[in-house]
Amino acid sequence: MSVFASPRFLPNVMWADAASCAATGALQVAFTGALARLTGLPAPLLLGTGVFLLAYAAAAAFMASRRTPPRTLIGLVVVGNFGWALGCIALLMSGMFAITALGMAWVLAQALCVVVLAELQWTGLRRSARSLGASLVPDYNN
Repeated sequence: MSVFASPRFLPNVMWADAASCAATGALQVAFTGALARLTGLPAPLLLGTGVFLLAYAAAAAFMASRRTPPRTLIGLVVVGNFGWALGCIALLMSGMFAITALGMAWVLAQALCVVVLAELQWTGLRRSARSLGASLVPDYNN
């Protein structure tokens, strides 16, 4: 059985999303001032997005823990993850802040991470839809 075909694939991806957001959010909340100095990103932006990431991590963990993954919510997560990546790129391209090399790496790492997670979530949704559809088709051979 392929890892993508596993019924645990989508929940596992949601757990990974929850863990990455919890770690990033905790770092941004706990070390707002230090990260602001090191990255050139404004402290209020780091703190605000850090709090958001912690709340999102809780929601992603909730989705991951469901016996049947909430497909509509996870579909919204996919859109939100792609939106987060676009926001990261827009932030870097805006020139609004004197972002350091470490700041660029911090923002680009987030963008890359959410794009990978969104793609895996989308793959999981498509695979689970196929398996759900297959299980709803009657087998007239038996």
